[in-house]
Amino acid sequence: MHTDHAVRGSVPRAGITAVASALPERAVSSAQLQEQITQACGLALPARMLERVTGIGSRRVAADDEYASTLAVRAARTALERAGLVPGDVDLLVYASATRDIAEPATAHIVQDELGSRAHALDVTNACNSFVNGIDVARAMILAGRAHRVLVVTGETPNRAVRHAPSTPEQLRDGFAGYTFGDAGAAVVLEAVQRGGILDVDTETHSEHWSVGGIFGGGSRYPRGDEHTYFHGSGSELREVFEKIGTSVLDRVRVRTGMEWDDFRHILVHQVTGPYLDRFVELTGVPRDRLVVTVPELGNTASASLGVQLDRVHGGLCAGDRVLFVGLGGGVSIMTMVWEKA
Repeated sequence: MHTDHAVRGSVPRAGITAVASALPERAVSSAQLQEQITQACGLALPARMLERVTGIGSRRVAADDEYASTLAVRAARTALERAGLVPGDVDLLVYASATRDIAEPATAHIVQDELGSRAHALDVTNACNSFVNGIDVARAMILAGRAHRVLVVTGETPNRAVRHAPSTPEQLRDGFAGYTFGDAGAAVVLEAVQRGGILDVDTETHSEHWSVGGIFGGGSRYPRGDEHTYFHGSGSELREVFEKIGTSVLDRVRVRTGMEWDDFRHILVHQVTGPYLDRFVELTGVPRDRLVVTVPELGNTASASLGVQLDRVHGGLCAGDRVLFVGLGGGVSIMTMVWEKA
């Protein structure tokens, strides 16, 4: 467990001052995806099975000439414009995503080259918690005096790792969790603020479950071979792990901050499937009207999920409104962040 409490006293806090997201134009329905899968593997699946099991009606899929960096750059440009900034105003660029363009160098450099900025650039990766981790890194750098204005971006194209043409029932089962994926990008600008800002951060990590699911190719264990470039894992097993870990990290946030669910204007939680989100509500007691539900139309957009949700509500927030981020990531890790609009 790692806990990082609010910064107290007159020391400035780091706050989010602009938000943006980016979605590919192409939408693929679950019916279309299921037809593609069944044609490939020859199995007669029950009608609307994929949609009924996942609660996902459609997802966005990046075009062949769109990459993770493409979505990140698109969101970054919008965030900078909304903040009234130009790329040269940024002194730290953090690319925080589960998806990268290439193994080396850091995708942050590709994003920076497209933007034309000259900031210190680096990657942060931690599965679906990458974007929230990136925001926390940016906050720490600002509070340490190492950066004044930080651009945190993510670009997620997990559909590139999905086995869309399984040849056997075993391959279908092994990669089924990947059929929840949707592609998206998001970006935030962080700066020092005199009031509000990021009030609280907490994490909980259970690394003994790292092998439950993932994409294992491209590293020193499996440097080559297409088989290792596909996502594999059991969605039900991962769900069981998170249920076993329980809600203690959320309980700690409420005790530490003295805030109850109704004190938050919105509660943003990483969304994997519709049933998974229903179970989260059941276990935690989070009021459904505080959620920003995107999974039925966008699917599981990996680390971009919380950024897309924040972008959808950011324009309606008033000074003093508080938002709770709840990140869930393979590995596995849980992360919470309390942010107050300045």
